[in-house]
This record gives sequence, structure tokens and C-alpha cells, in this order.
Amino acid sequence: MLRDITIGQYYPADSVIHKLDPRVKLFGTLIYVISLFCIKGVVGFVVATFFMAGMIALSKVPFKFMVKGLKPIMILMLITALFNLFLTPGDVLVSFWVLEITKEGVQNAVLMTIRLIYLILGTSVMTLTTTPNQLTDGLEKSLRPLNKIKVPVHAIAMMMSIALRFIPILIEETDKIMKAQMARGADFENGNMLKRIKNMIPLLVPLFVSAFRRADDLAMAMEARCYSGGAGRTKMKPLTYVKRDYIAYAVIIVYLLLSLLCGRI
Repeated sequence: MLRDITIGQYYPADSVIHKLDPRVKLFGTLIYVISLFCIKGVVGFVVATFFMAGMIALSKVPFKFMVKGLKPIMILMLITALFNLFLTPGDVLVSFWVLEITKEGVQNAVLMTIRLIYLILGTSVMTLTTTPNQLTDGLEKSLRPLNKIKVPVHAIAMMMSIALRFIPILIEETDKIMKAQMARGADFENGNMLKRIKNMIPLLVPLFVSAFRRADDLAMAMEARCYSGGAGRTKMKPLTYVKRDYIAYAVIIVYLLLSLLCGRI
């Protein structure tokens, strides 16, 4: 299960999506997420499906690798679907005990599940095709106007970059701790859900200790290199737009208009 978490991972490939400016990918992901929650009709989801399929094909990232990122959130999707199914008022289709399944509840459950799946796939395209350094530079440059109102843009971008870098590291560390405890007789695979959660508690202490140790080592390394924030810093690879980036912006705008027009059908 831990190996199925793809958030924060980078998949190297020679594709058009990989070569795009990170600001374009951040903007495109934001527009895609907004469009998902504006769409209410079947035609709109068809447009979103074709757009997502095109982006996945252009990224050259295996579809199976992206689907792996859905496994860790299956429980969240199930809970969300059940809440929408049983707690949405409307025309009752089935009733038993104190629970009622309504026509609107079925519709909301299906739509919300599709939205969550597309949301994970959309953000996965961005994270799998963009390195943490590129994401940091793109976010910092996109939010640069906020510096005028004293918002610490560089610090925010740096924290996001460190968080993304730590996700795969902590996953690997958790996997090592689990294997070490399983070698000593711990059981993380058998029993019901509550028992499995209870068996995971012994992982928390060594995992927190390891995380704080790594954070302390990182802080010492940054101090040793005289890191002092973003004031006066330059970039080894400054971000500049090229022709393909403007074409990508145009495609995103066209998709947004189509999704808004078709989303109500």
C-alpha cells in the first residue's frame, strides 16, 4: 500500500508535458480542478475525460503508474460516496431502517466519486512530470506579486518543496520500520480494520523520531551553507516562456470555455 502512493514522486520521461514551464502546469492543474467542480452534466465530464486522456498520453507516464495513486484513497472515496448516498434529501428510491437512498443521493455519490478520481489523476500529471525544484520555482514566480504586500512567497515555496521531497522519504522510512517490526513478529496484514489501525500505532514513535532527526539535519545543512531566505537570490535555470508554453495556455483556455459551456448540458 505504501508503495502505491505516488504523490511527490517524479517520473522521468522525454515528453511535451515534461518540457512545459512549471507555471503552465500549475495554472492548468488549477483550471482543471476548478472545472471539475463547475461541471454538472455528462457532456462536461466527457470533455474533461478527453482532456485528461490527452494529457496522460502526452506525458508518456504509464497509466498503471497513475492508477496506483488511487489505491490509498479508496477508503476516502468510499466514505464520501456513502455520505452523499445516504444523507442527500430528495426522491426516495430505497428505504430501510433509518436510511434512505434518494435519486439525488445516487447522482451526487457518482459525481463526487468521479470528481475525486479525476482530481487525483489531474494533480498526478503535474507532480509526476515536474521535479520539486521546478514546482518551487514555478510557484515562487507565480506568486511573486504578493511580495508587495509582505507575503513570504519564497518561504512558502520552500516549505512546499521540502514537504514534497519528504513524502517519498517518509514512505520509504515507514516501509523499513514495518519490515523490521514484522521480522520481530508484528502483524500488519491480518485482522479487521480496527485491529490493523491499532497495530500501526507502534510505527508512529520511530517514524516521528526519524522525521524530526531528518528535519534537524536539513536545518543544520542549510545553516552551514549560510541560507538566508530569498532576498537577492538568483536562479541557476531561470524560467522563461517559449512557443509551446503559449500554445499550452491557449489549449487550457479553450478547455475551460468548453467545459463551462458543456458542463451545464
